Amino acid sequence: MSRFFRAGSDSETETESEEEVQQQRPAIPARAYQLSDDEEDARRIVRSEKDKRYEELRDIIKTLKNHKKIKDMASVLTDFESLGRAYDKARKVVDKEGIPRFYLRCLVELEDFVTESWEDREWRKTISKNNSKGLTTLRQKLKKYCRTFEEEMSHYRENPDEGEDEEEREEEEEDGRESKESDDEGEVEEIRPMKAAKFVGSDVESDEDEDSDDIWNQSSEDESSSSDDDLPVAGRLTAEYFLKTTTEQEAAKKEKKKKEKKKTDRRKADEEWQPVKGGAPLIVEKPKMFAKDQEINHEAVVKKLYEIVAARGKKGTDRSQMIDMLVELKNVSDANNLGPAMHVKILFNIMAAIFDYNPNIATCMRNEMWEMCLETMTTLMDMLTRREEINVGEKILEENENFETVPYRVRGCILTVMERVDEEFTKMLQACDAHSTEFVERLKDEQKVCKLLEDLEIYVEKHGTSEEICRCYLRRIEHLYFKFDPTAFDVPADKSVTSEKLMDKLCKFIYAKDLTDRLRTRAILCQIYHHALHDRWFQARDLMLMSHLQDNIQHSDVPTQILYNRTLVQLGLCAFRQGHVRDAHNALVDIQSSNRAKELLAQGLVPQRQHERTPEQEKIEKRRLLPYHMHINLELLECVYLVSAMLLEIPYMAAHELDVRRRMISKNFHHVMKMSERQTLTGPPESMREHVVAASKAMKAGDWRACKNFIINEKMNAKVWDLFHQADKVRDLIRSKIQEESLRTYLFCYSSVYDSISLPYLALMFELETPVVHSIISKMIIGEELMASLDEPSQVLSMHRTEPTRLQSLALQLAEKVASLVENNERIMEVKQGNFFFQKSSNQNYMQQNQNWGGGRRQNRQEGRYDRERSRNY
Repeated sequence: MSRFFRAGSDSETETESEEEVQQQRPAIPARAYQLSDDEEDARRIVRSEKDKRYEELRDIIKTLKNHKKIKDMASVLTDFESLGRAYDKARKVVDKEGIPRFYLRCLVELEDFVTESWEDREWRKTISKNNSKGLTTLRQKLKKYCRTFEEEMSHYRENPDEGEDEEEREEEEEDGRESKESDDEGEVEEIRPMKAAKFVGSDVESDEDEDSDDIWNQSSEDESSSSDDDLPVAGRLTAEYFLKTTTEQEAAKKEKKKKEKKKTDRRKADEEWQPVKGGAPLIVEKPKMFAKDQEINHEAVVKKLYEIVAARGKKGTDRSQMIDMLVELKNVSDANNLGPAMHVKILFNIMAAIFDYNPNIATCMRNEMWEMCLETMTTLMDMLTRREEINVGEKILEENENFETVPYRVRGCILTVMERVDEEFTKMLQACDAHSTEFVERLKDEQKVCKLLEDLEIYVEKHGTSEEICRCYLRRIEHLYFKFDPTAFDVPADKSVTSEKLMDKLCKFIYAKDLTDRLRTRAILCQIYHHALHDRWFQARDLMLMSHLQDNIQHSDVPTQILYNRTLVQLGLCAFRQGHVRDAHNALVDIQSSNRAKELLAQGLVPQRQHERTPEQEKIEKRRLLPYHMHINLELLECVYLVSAMLLEIPYMAAHELDVRRRMISKNFHHVMKMSERQTLTGPPESMREHVVAASKAMKAGDWRACKNFIINEKMNAKVWDLFHQADKVRDLIRSKIQEESLRTYLFCYSSVYDSISLPYLALMFELETPVVHSIISKMIIGEELMASLDEPSQVLSMHRTEPTRLQSLALQLAEKVASLVENNERIMEVKQGNFFFQKSSNQNYMQQNQNWGGGRRQNRQEGRYDRERSRNY
């Protein structure tokens, strides 16, 4: 029974009751108030193997996402490796349950993240070395690892929403378990100190508090429910007695409330989306530009235009939305008939917004934006050419603009906008793959750009200054100078306006009116290029020589230097087509000898061995590259150069075979010949260079037919000669040049063998006409290249025996080498024995002792040298 029902009668004294209470109260050990290890183990939650492994995977995935947000690639790599190890641990569960969907989602997101990061080259250049190495390693490992899950990942990409409910259910259950654990732990921490303090206080409290009226006035239900079993006696007084228990029903209620809350949140989110009714999408009206009752006039539209333009360039501004707002404002202006000047003003701002859409100046705009740019520019040019009352200029201030009355005044520079459009068109062509259909589609837009330039020319000639007209003319010239006009060879010049006349008109205006040297220089180079392209060799050569551009071209800007290189190359090709082999070689030698023709012509970048380019330098040089349709065939260029060098070098080598100090006309040609001679096994020629080498060897041996067959054959025709206009004419010219130079080479090599030789026989041998052979031999005799004389009646070439034989030439060479060797040895001996002009005082005694021996010997040696020199002079 309880100690309260054991209380004595009223007659008993207070001291007796106190003694009885003290005797009846059991001694409670101190350890009963502490949680033992066994009791803590009793509170642990036992989880299945699946929950443990999946929880470990989710923790790693959570850390991985955090590292992806800050793009810490080294940490992402570490997390990925940890994720792989954790997945290997969960292999049993995965084999039983299947690959978890959250794991596939993690792999797909990680693969997309790595791909996006790898393609962002600008960001990769700014990251640290550790992150760069981590990204490279992660990309390789992830690619290899994802091969195992290739089918599952592809299925997930096709149906990413499939199985989403199951994932959410698992996450809800996990969240419910975690929240339940956290609630229980919180309640334990809150209630435990309260219970313990209350019980401890009961030991210390006075007897008056124990026997207070509150205890005795308890309800009858409490008295009946209390029993001896409910007493916290020493045997059952543990920490579990003081913990608040949570029933399973309460936990189920909490989980039910959470699920209902999530369902309501989903329902609210779904209500925000409007379902499509009747198979047609609902049209959501955009907020209007002006209020419903607002009067739309010029002032209101201009004010709204300035409000839209004021957000230009600010952080967080949606550029596409700005373009849409300007287009809508233009439609509002047209609907209210505010005049053409307001229409032009808004079009200028739309063009500026389109140019601002792409903030990176090194990259081109997207295709849809480019098409919109062309359409807007076409509309603007039509307005300006049809409406002569609209005055547009950059010198017009915004305060002086007039949109209401004629004449209209609008601030803007149409020439600057057109130049920017032209630059964007060039960047569009640079960004396309030259061998793709996209490049062909974009190249079709050149016709539209040229039409815009023609309209601009008409407008500027009426309203522009001479400086603006020069700028406009140069833009037209740069779109015209590299295009081949086949009608220039067929149609008479007086019956149609050819490209030659148009170029002449545009360039002459620039020569007369331009105040800057740059426009004039570029115009001259473009005209020379156009002349050379159409085989007007003498006009192109004279214009190049009279301009004196080669003297100070190195001080020009880089694009002008590139244009000069292109013009020089085209001039050399023109000279070759006209048969001026030496002029062609002189024009091409500077470009080809550097082995950087691709870079000098701005047709690609060549890796440099000496130093690497910085990212900024690489960006600038890529921006200078020319579109593919303006390229010059580099293989054709090299072939023309090597053939020209062969026609010059082989006869010169035959004429100066025994000359030790023979100069080289073409170092590059000699290098190619040496490389072929070093080869141990030489098979039939395959490449263009090998064909030229084989032809050079055949010409050196006097076999002109083999030389011609190596240079002119089906393979070389397809690669090189068919690229020329009038290819048959070029092949005939090369054939005749090979025959003539082979004849010269034959005479140089074998003139010492003949006493006389018949001209008809030489003509028959080289399949040339007799007058041509006579002309060639006469030039050789006049130039003192051949010691012979011509007998006109008998048509015989008589050789003169003034030239030394081969044996005599070798003997003379040997004598010179021996003499130089003896002279070098004497100089070495003089250095060893001492020099009279640099004697020191310390060596005077020694030199006096050896004067008789050394001095006499030196004197004899000097006398012998003088004798040799005297005999050599005789």
